[in-house]
Amino acid sequence: DNQLAENTRYFRRQLQQRGYILYGELNSPVVPLLIVSIAKIVAFAKASLHHGLAPVIVGFPATPILGARVRFCMSASHTREHLDWVIGLLEKLEPQLAIKLSVKHKPKKMKIKQQK
Repeated sequence: DNQLAENTRYFRRQLQQRGYILYGELNSPVVPLLIVSIAKIVAFAKASLHHGLAPVIVGFPATPILGARVRFCMSASHTREHLDWVIGLLEKLEPQLAIKLSVKHKPKKMKIKQQK
């Protein structure tokens, strides 16, 4: 097996397990992550650049109006540490950007007791 395929499988698996929605072919080294809104994709790009990641973002008219996404391009030269750093950055940005869209991974809502 080659390193590019291994990196692609690892990155996809890690993101899907965390609740991100991915598009594209399973073996494609281009991994599109659905973010949906133009506002969120712009906020994601700014925050990513601030942390040292230059993302490839795509939105309308190149995608459907609610199909904005970021495309991660895998390389055989990426190390596991590189991939984990990007995954960690996504997790760090998640609370402020709410880009985990999978309903399978939504946190359960807390029930709040009303005081009498």
